[in-house]
Amino acid sequence: MLRGDTSYESEVKEFRWNIPEKYNIGVDVCDKWAALDPEQPALIHEHGNGHITRVSFGELRRRSNQTANCLRKRGVTKGSRVAILLAQSPQTAFAHIAAFKAGAISVPLFALFGEEALEYRLRDSGASVLVTDTGGARKIAAIRQKLPALMTVLVTDSDSGVTAVEGTENFDDAIDAESDAFEPVETNADDPAVIIYTSGTTGKPKGALHAHRVLLGHLPGVEMSHGGSIKRGDLFWTPADWAWIGGLLDVLLPALHHGVPVVSRRFSKFDAASAFDLMSRHGVTHVFLPPTALKMLRAEKAPLERWQLHLRSVASGGESLGVELLGWGREALGVTMNEFYGQTECNMVVSSCDAWFAARPGAIGRAVPGHDIRIVDDQGVPVPTDAVGNIAVRSPDPVMFLGYWNNPSATAEKFAGAYLLTGDLGCMDADGFIHYVGRNDDVITSAGYRIGPGPIEDCLLGHPAVKLVAVVGVPDPTRTEVVKAFVVLADGFTASASLTRELQDHVRMRLAAHEYPRLVEYIDSLPMTSTGKIIRRELRTR
Repeated sequence: MLRGDTSYESEVKEFRWNIPEKYNIGVDVCDKWAALDPEQPALIHEHGNGHITRVSFGELRRRSNQTANCLRKRGVTKGSRVAILLAQSPQTAFAHIAAFKAGAISVPLFALFGEEALEYRLRDSGASVLVTDTGGARKIAAIRQKLPALMTVLVTDSDSGVTAVEGTENFDDAIDAESDAFEPVETNADDPAVIIYTSGTTGKPKGALHAHRVLLGHLPGVEMSHGGSIKRGDLFWTPADWAWIGGLLDVLLPALHHGVPVVSRRFSKFDAASAFDLMSRHGVTHVFLPPTALKMLRAEKAPLERWQLHLRSVASGGESLGVELLGWGREALGVTMNEFYGQTECNMVVSSCDAWFAARPGAIGRAVPGHDIRIVDDQGVPVPTDAVGNIAVRSPDPVMFLGYWNNPSATAEKFAGAYLLTGDLGCMDADGFIHYVGRNDDVITSAGYRIGPGPIEDCLLGHPAVKLVAVVGVPDPTRTEVVKAFVVLADGFTASASLTRELQDHVRMRLAAHEYPRLVEYIDSLPMTSTGKIIRRELRTR
């Protein structure tokens, strides 16, 4: 845990990991607080009809214990996989915490996945139990015969005593029948706890297998991205689904670790006005907002005049924010947003922290205390200051994954010597600030220049006509590649040759002549992963 009231330099100098030999996420985020104050709030769930369900830590312990007993009765033992196909809800938290207490491995699945995506992940993980809702159960019914390992499907929203989908059980009935006393399985910090499948922007998704220690490994990065500390009285929310590492391990579990409640709400579709309204009504103080959500919030004018916000900290990660979004955050939200960096396999290892140092234009932050971040070549050899190379994390590291589930060759390819290669290119300046250049396969090579899409996208977002933008390289016989921008226009603007020239000049004058987009295509929407990352490879094939 960081102290928060000091400097970045002293935090790095004095930081020491304290990872106990025995550690269980479920006990940490639930039972320890329930023993101290069972009435302490843990979850505030807002239903679609506006009804509010409040869950205390005592209730969280009781329901997760009943769920753990239910899982055990259905054959779940240490190392079994329990899949959870649910949006944000108390039942989602019950199921994850129960799986951890039972020594099982939870497998979070995105509620909007289709049948093919679900079949792959369930078959690959070998999950024997699935906790889902009626919509999820109907998807599974169509592929159930292809999942021989899946023995039990528990449905959270079916009527009590009624089997909504054939071959399923009612979740509430099943756990109500169980005792609320459960002795958690003793787990080592290095025992497997969760499989989170990568978003699969290239190739088949891979299951990143994490140990129980992954939560402890996240804490310094979570704390740094929220100003250096998390305190009682804070209230967290994120629109990111808890099926992703950004929702589960950047918000839900770290907040509960600190005894801080979390607001949950399932939005069928993210809406900026509804998000501002939710934060205002509940008095949310700390949020994690992916860049895509921030760009949508940006379309709402003068939010501080229209909503009574209580924000003290806004953290964001997943794609580089850029100067334009950071400036908007200070003006429109009244806070300096802290950008952080990581990936499913090794998350929250770089962060900015306005309380400790001013953000540096073009930089994503500095190494989080406890993590050794270097820029290395493809062989894992550190490169000189300011030189572009692979952003890498030295192993061992508590937040680092154990490996890809059932895929040792892909695991080996992820490492070069002692370093885990993130697959992202960047450089580090003399003060330790890391500048993100782009994904290895996103970097554009044009007339001998290596061009990252991030700065160009950031520049174009500063033009009032641009709502969303993605930049890629397309083949060119003379220059190898040329820069192409795919632009989603803001309301009130129309595509035209004159607007294209205006956008090109906007980049040419503000960045560099060799970086302006020689090609501009106007589209209605950008292809994105479920986590809101732009799928540039799909744009490159257009």
